[in-house]
Order: sequence, then C-alpha cells, then structure tokens
Amino acid sequence: MNEKACALTGHRSIPADFDRNHLYDTLENLIEGGYRIFYCGMAQGFDLLALQCLVDLKRKYRLYLEACIPYPGQSARYPEPDKDDYKYLLGRCDKKTVLYGAYTDGCFLARDRYMVDGADAVLAYCTRNTGGTAYTVRYAKKKGIPVFFV
Repeated sequence: MNEKACALTGHRSIPADFDRNHLYDTLENLIEGGYRIFYCGMAQGFDLLALQCLVDLKRKYRLYLEACIPYPGQSARYPEPDKDDYKYLLGRCDKKTVLYGAYTDGCFLARDRYMVDGADAVLAYCTRNTGGTAYTVRYAKKKGIPVFFV
C-alpha cells in the first residue's frame, strides 16, 4: 500500500470547548485511510495538540512524524508548559527538519509551503480567513491538495 502524507495546520489559539476527541478520531480515520506520514509545524495550539494525538496513536499504528521547524528557537517564547510539550513531542518525531538557521521574515509561511508540498492532504483547524493557517489552506487548495477540516 502506498503510504500517504498529511500536513497539519491550525490556529495557535484553541477554544476551551475544542473537541479533542473529535480531533483524535479524525486523525485515526486518516490513518485507517492510508495516511501514515504527518508533517507538523510545531506551533502552539493546534499543531502540538494534533501531534500529541499522533504520538498516542503511534502506539497502535506505524506512523512517521516529521517536525517541520521554521528556525531553531521556535519555542523560545512559548510559556513553560508549552515549551515542555514542544520538547517532549519533538523527541517523539522521527525526523526534524529545520528550514532556516535563524528567524527571517516569511520563515513560517515557507515552513507551511514545505509541509503542503510534501503532502497528499491537509488537516486544518481554520476558523478565520486571515493568518498563516488560512494562507496554508489557500495554498493547498491552489495546488489541488484536498483539505479536511476539524
């Protein structure tokens, strides 16, 4: 079976009533549909939440998780609990790709394009028409890559 790749994108702010169980179930459905490679941008909020689900699912399925890091020190300004999650989850990824040696304008969008360019589909948590997540969704659609919403 040809393994498919899925890029993850979503907002940094997740509402308190966000349905984490639905996210977990959606990821498991993608896995059962042949998606075994996941690209994660390692941002706070949706990215780290989805990656946590995938780390849990990795106990049950053979998955390949790639952390797509725009630049070293991405998590430097995260609050301590998020820094801890970042470090823990990064350690569970199979590959760490750092796109730039230091922060530069456009590095986050370049990271998003890198993920979409390698993906067969995108899983998005997108509630606004502006920002990096909306950009990533538009980029995927422009390339003809299916976008699933959670």
